[in-house]
Amino acid sequence: MTDADQVFREQGEETYREHQRTHLDIPFSKGVAFPFIRRLLHLNQVFKKELPVEVVVLSRNDPDSGRRFFASCEHYKLNISRGAFLCGKDPYPYIESFNASLFLSANDNDVRGALNAGMPAGLVLPTKAPDTPDSDELRVAFDFDGVLAGDEAEQVYQEKGLDLFHNAEVINANKPLKPGPLHDLAKKLSYWQKFEAKRKKEDSNFRPLLRVAIVTARNAPAHARFVRTLEEWGLTATETFFMGGIDKSRVLRVFKPHLFLDDQISHLKGVADEIPCVHIPFGIVNRKQATS
Repeated sequence: MTDADQVFREQGEETYREHQRTHLDIPFSKGVAFPFIRRLLHLNQVFKKELPVEVVVLSRNDPDSGRRFFASCEHYKLNISRGAFLCGKDPYPYIESFNASLFLSANDNDVRGALNAGMPAGLVLPTKAPDTPDSDELRVAFDFDGVLAGDEAEQVYQEKGLDLFHNAEVINANKPLKPGPLHDLAKKLSYWQKFEAKRKKEDSNFRPLLRVAIVTARNAPAHARFVRTLEEWGLTATETFFMGGIDKSRVLRVFKPHLFLDDQISHLKGVADEIPCVHIPFGIVNRKQATS
């Protein structure tokens, strides 16, 4: 909605709403999350008898923008039918109303407000990454600490250093970490992985569409608590990368996720132009940055 937003900022609300009404038949351009959303919704077509994926739009915009949004969804064949258009009000308080596992926004205040309220949210970063419509495979990459898990281990690392972090992780190797802000999303994606595994057993020609990677700065011996935590949660990853401080962009450029979610902006900036990235401003690292 970049072009429409420019009209709002330069000419005011009334001109903006008129612009939306007169451009109703002109679809909005594809946004950063479009490749992810299109493929996520495609799972409903593959597994028609399973629990459906639901995508809802929560917007500060007005109903005129809502009309154009739903017309754009129809144009792009995105099966999105629910939404809330709040005429300037904060959208994130309605996340729980729709039982959402992830709230994506380009508005930093909305994302931080949602996380502070204990809701799952991420800030979408600008990108030049093109969509590749020739494939329906969905690739999602998560960081671990501060994203899938809480940041209790990260706090030890930030406050006491790497050696004491490793010592603490060895001592607590059999103690699962607490869930982080995107634990529920990963859990639901794992359901679809199980559906795909079942379909593969029934049909040897079936090719799974969902690939979930976890790309973490952990390495041995801190990997053991990672494995124990995933076992406790019943989660599996298609690919797991224990980077041990190596730049994550090296594997991300190979894996090419349609969404990469990390709590540290430094892990995203170098690759955001090439890969759709989401910053999860959660935990001690982001609290330090906010007060520095």
